[in-house]
Amino acid sequence: MSNEHAPLLAHGVCGLSVDTAVCGMGGSEGTGEASTPNAVPRKLNTFFGVIVPTVLSMFSIVLFLRTGFVVGHAGLLQGLVMLLVAYIIISLTILSICAISTNGAVQGGGAYFMISRSLGPEFGGSIGLMFFLAKVCACGVYVLGLVEAILDIFGQDPASSSSLRVLPQGYWYTVLYSSIVLLLVLLVCLVGAHIFARTSFLILLVVTVSLLSIYISPLALTTPLNFLISHQGPGNHTLTYNASYTGFNGTTLRDNLGSSYTVDYSTGKVMSFASVFAVMFTSCTGIMAGANMSGELKNPSAAIPKGTIIAVLYTCIVYVLLFILASSTCERTLLVQDYGFFQRINIWPPFVTIGIYCSALSAAMCSLIGASRILHALALDQLFGFPLAPAAITSSSGNPWVAVLYTWGLAQCVVFAGQLNAIAGLVTVFYLLAYAAVDLACLALEWASAPNFRPTFQVFSWHTCLLGILSCLVMMFVINPVYSSASIILLLLLLLFLHYRSPTSSWGYISQALIFHQVRKYLLMLDVRKDHVKFWRPQVLLMVANPRSSCQLINFVNQLKKGGLFVLGHVKLGDLDTLPSDPVQQQYNFWLSLVDKLGVKAFVDLTLSSSVRQGTQHLLRITGLGGMKPNTLVLGFYDSCTPEDYFLQDPAFYESEEAGGDDFGVDLPSLQAHFPPVRHVESPRWLTPEEYVGIISDAIKMSKNVCLGRYFFQLQGESMGTKMDGAERIIDVWPLNLLRPGSTSAASVDVCSLFLLQMACVLNMASRWRHARMRIFLCVEAESSDQGWVVKEETFRELLRKLRIRASIKIVPWDSVVQLYGQKQTQDTELGELGLTRPAPALSEDFLSAVNCLLMEHSAQAAVRFLYLPRPPTHSGQSQQYLSQLEAVTHGLGPTLLIHGLTPVTCTEL
Repeated sequence: MSNEHAPLLAHGVCGLSVDTAVCGMGGSEGTGEASTPNAVPRKLNTFFGVIVPTVLSMFSIVLFLRTGFVVGHAGLLQGLVMLLVAYIIISLTILSICAISTNGAVQGGGAYFMISRSLGPEFGGSIGLMFFLAKVCACGVYVLGLVEAILDIFGQDPASSSSLRVLPQGYWYTVLYSSIVLLLVLLVCLVGAHIFARTSFLILLVVTVSLLSIYISPLALTTPLNFLISHQGPGNHTLTYNASYTGFNGTTLRDNLGSSYTVDYSTGKVMSFASVFAVMFTSCTGIMAGANMSGELKNPSAAIPKGTIIAVLYTCIVYVLLFILASSTCERTLLVQDYGFFQRINIWPPFVTIGIYCSALSAAMCSLIGASRILHALALDQLFGFPLAPAAITSSSGNPWVAVLYTWGLAQCVVFAGQLNAIAGLVTVFYLLAYAAVDLACLALEWASAPNFRPTFQVFSWHTCLLGILSCLVMMFVINPVYSSASIILLLLLLLFLHYRSPTSSWGYISQALIFHQVRKYLLMLDVRKDHVKFWRPQVLLMVANPRSSCQLINFVNQLKKGGLFVLGHVKLGDLDTLPSDPVQQQYNFWLSLVDKLGVKAFVDLTLSSSVRQGTQHLLRITGLGGMKPNTLVLGFYDSCTPEDYFLQDPAFYESEEAGGDDFGVDLPSLQAHFPPVRHVESPRWLTPEEYVGIISDAIKMSKNVCLGRYFFQLQGESMGTKMDGAERIIDVWPLNLLRPGSTSAASVDVCSLFLLQMACVLNMASRWRHARMRIFLCVEAESSDQGWVVKEETFRELLRKLRIRASIKIVPWDSVVQLYGQKQTQDTELGELGLTRPAPALSEDFLSAVNCLLMEHSAQAAVRFLYLPRPPTHSGQSQQYLSQLEAVTHGLGPTLLIHGLTPVTCTEL
């Protein structure tokens, strides 16, 4: 049985497991942690698995080290606006997360799992990798923030006499300290997520105590304090600032209400709303910390929504209070020039120091663990093949240690940025893109109106999803247009890579649901009563007995459809009453795999019937939907030629490297074994001549155009890999009924002739025939006394001009042929006078041979010929005679299409 976390499967059949209510909407992991015998048990509840890691990730660096940075540069009002915008964005995303996570069982991989199972492997894999990169960059940010805090206390400072300041400072020293901290984080993560989850509660307690000390300190420190702050400026000059703590003061609050963007002393760049928002938003990037632990949660579908909402509400209240506290008690100089000012104004500074170290360290570990879980899930799903394959390896306890090492290596590269603020914009852009993807996933599910999308969390709508997407994209470009454009381009490249890799999974494709929804809507709008000849196009039903001998004809008709409907039809003989099940259903995968192999844009429709004629009637009536129904029936020619096996000619059907099969469980040997060998001379025919001609008559009675294709096994250059534009090809058109010379005297061109011209013109517009030369042959009686053929030629040229058909007209005298036809007609007339009437005139062999010689003489070099197909006889007893005439006329011609058209298809008006 296929299940939710299986690797990309070899077939698309989705099965039900005992714990799955709906196919594709839940279940256990096929190769992941939840279903293997030695899988790690799920131990974490809502509090330890979601609330604690989410709160710690959202507090991180901004809480202690960038609150003053935000309020000092942006002011209280703009700071609260930033906070409001950030929390609106993440709140909209949380609604989408809650909806998706309550719509089925969530396995390991968190956000990646939810996106991939909602949008399919292409979107899921590309967004998952982007989210992985975001978590890696965030880990680097937290490590750099921790090192910054360490150097604030222990870094060497000539202006300070403290004996604790022993650590050398500088870019490479920062990288060294960051690498040491990152190594410590790696060691903790290698031990396992469960130990970190348990210890994270203790870390949260420490951070909470630190926060309480910050809130209490202004009440205890009622007297103003003055500080002397120094920084290393350009040219090794020391810059000194006087800053003050005023306690709760109305003047201080008024001074800090407005914005005052100045130079950031850590990067030396002038700040703006966008750059400050980018740093501030890093505090909101932890909302998926709980979702990323989904593989360790006891009940992720319930824990993720509840825990995430509680954590976000708690952190929002904490940040608002901190912003108000900082702007009410500290002058702007203190806020802007000392990001660690909370230590200066605390009743016991080590409280803040410990809080900074604990929050930064826990956020870094949470990011590293979350990123490694995403990478592990990507590796299990085998989306990126060999490069990520080792990341699927786990320890005996289930810890994906190789994925942890991968993540640590990339995070090590991030710390070379050297400054937290330098990469904050990139981190924020990555996260905003990931959040937009989550909103997109929920929006797509909502718009697809799939019956199985029934989340237990109902507080969302497509409006919230769309607003979340737009707000994320707008803020991305506000923060950094270059990073935003580059991240979207990277996302599209990953999307294209995964699309052309053609992974097939049992997860379900949201694109299929959306396509179905839109197609149904547009099919209802496609009103057959509004059809107009100006917009006519061929919609073809090609009946195929055995694809082995029909592939060239299938490829040719694919060129002839001109964007219209193309259906491969097949009738399996049998009676459903005598069978245990419908044998047709099992055949569809083989026929669809054949369509993929040939590279044609065709549907497949199969039916079970007691006769081929009856089955063809069924297909002509029921194939298609609404305004998309076949208007043209194409049949192979009924003759005694031994067909050739195309499967033995095309390398795609016999090369060994293709033996691996497609993604739907049909390998090459199975495909070849399914379709029987081609018919031999001694083999019995599935059709009698009467039944074959009866199919043509039935189609004409049903107002369908009919085409008969002969000798198309000789047509070259129609296979999928062939590169040609038809420059050396010739298309010959014989628009008159060659078997009834007398029928052309009254009117040179009838509806059938115009249809034949239209089909030839359609072929000439196809990619492989666009440069082919088209020739139209007019048969005239040149020795006639009235010379009416000259007028007929001019009339025909004028018609071609009005129809915008580019073709050369060839005049073919056929007086000798007409004389042979006249002799036969005279004999039939004499027999009629004797009372020996015939149901229909029989044509002499001499006449048929003469017509064939005429065609061979003028169309021997053509790549394909279009001939007029006469109506079939009304008497079934003449079916063999009718076929014999057609066979004699087309004998040895090469690829020929006999056409009988009933539909007006040409228009000379706008």
